[in-house]
Amino acid sequence: MKTAISLPDDLFESADQLAEELGMSRSELYARAVEEFLAKHRDQDVTAKLNEVYGEESGDIDPALRTAQARSVRSAEW
Repeated sequence: MKTAISLPDDLFESADQLAEELGMSRSELYARAVEEFLAKHRDQDVTAKLNEVYGEESGDIDPALRTAQARSVRSAEW
């Protein structure tokens, strides 16, 4: 799909130069940049959803589990 966007001159020139240095077309550079931007925001969405799910959970460890963990560490050879 073709689209038209407006960019500040200095941003356009920097992007054009980078595309040339990387040996790719301007279109490929912009497509990759948008793809990375979208992936970053998807990751943030996943993190936000996980925080929402686990935000109400207590971080406390059950005392019996804590005792069992302590015992297993003391008995392990290092």
